[in-house]
Amino acid sequence: MRILSALTVALFVVAGCSTSGSDKPTPELAPRGTQMTTAKPTRQDLTSKVSLSGKVAINPVFGLVSPVAGQVRYLDVKTPEKTPAKPTKVANVFANGKPTAVDVPAGATFSGRLADDKATVTAGQPIASAKHVGYGLVAEIKGEQAYQLSDALSSVQAQIKNGPGPFPCAVLGTIAALPAGTIPDPPPAENPATPPPSGGPVTNPAPPPGNGKPEENKPNPSEATGMRLVCTAPSDLKLINGAEATLEVVTEKAANVMVLPVEAVAGGQGKGKVDVLGPSGERVTKDVVLGLTDGKVVQIKSGLVGDETVAVPGPNLPPAQQDPNSPGGPGK
Repeated sequence: MRILSALTVALFVVAGCSTSGSDKPTPELAPRGTQMTTAKPTRQDLTSKVSLSGKVAINPVFGLVSPVAGQVRYLDVKTPEKTPAKPTKVANVFANGKPTAVDVPAGATFSGRLADDKATVTAGQPIASAKHVGYGLVAEIKGEQAYQLSDALSSVQAQIKNGPGPFPCAVLGTIAALPAGTIPDPPPAENPATPPPSGGPVTNPAPPPGNGKPEENKPNPSEATGMRLVCTAPSDLKLINGAEATLEVVTEKAANVMVLPVEAVAGGQGKGKVDVLGPSGERVTKDVVLGLTDGKVVQIKSGLVGDETVAVPGPNLPPAQQDPNSPGGPGK
C-alpha cells in the first residue's frame, strides 16, 4: 500500500513539472510592445514611389486632354498612309476666341473623339484618343492611386521581368479612364450639278449614294478603357508582347528632411506618435506630423527637435472608442 502511494506521488510531481514547463514563453519572441532598441532622428533626401504591375502591349491606346477650358472644335482627320513622323492636329479648343491646338504626337494615330463637336470642355478633360504604333508598356491603376499619380508622371522607371531594365519610360497622354471613341464619316464630296445653258439636260450630275465604290480605309474607333498608365521604352530595347513588367513612379521628393525608422512611428495619413525616452528611461508619447515615406523611414515634419532618443518599436495606439449608439455598439 505504501509503495502504491509513493508511485502516485511521484507521478503527480512529474506531471506538475511538465505542466509548468509548457507555460514558459517562447524564448525567440518578446512580449508585444517590448522596447528592443532606440533610434535618433537623422536627415536625408527622401523619395516617395509607387510601384505598378504592367505588361508589354502592341499599339496601346492613350488619351489626350484639353489644354484649356473652352469649346472644342474637331478637325476631319484623314487616315494616314504610314506612321506619322510629326504631330497630327486633331482639334482646337477655343477660349475667349483664341484657339489652342490639340495634337496627336508623332508615332501615333488618331483613334477617336471623346466629346461632341462644339462641346464645352474643362481643362484636363480627355477629348481625344490616340493609338501608339508599336510596343508600349501598360499598367492598370487602382482608383485610390489616381490622385497620387495624376501629377507625378514626369519620372517613370520600368523593369521587364527577366528582361531589360531598369530604364526610363516616357509617359503618353493621361491616366484617366477613357470612354469609347467615335470617328465620324467624312463629309460628302462636293460635286454640284452644272446648270444647262438653255434649259437642256443637267451635266455632271452628283453621283448617287451607294455608287459601288469601295469605302476608304477608315480606322476603327477606340474602345473604352479603365485608368491606366501607358509609356514607351527607348527604341534600342528589345520588347516582347505580353511580357510582365514593373513600373515605378516617383510621386514626390524632399531634400534634407528629418526621418525616423517606420518601426518607431505609430499612425499614418500625416499624423503619428512616437515614444521619446527621458533621462531615466521613462517613455513620453509625443504627437508628430508625418510626411513622405519610402517604406524604410518616414519624414517627421514637426513635433520633434531632432536630438531626441525614441523607442523602437513605437507606441501601441489604443483601439478607437466605439459609439454606443452606432450599429454593433455596446448593448446592441
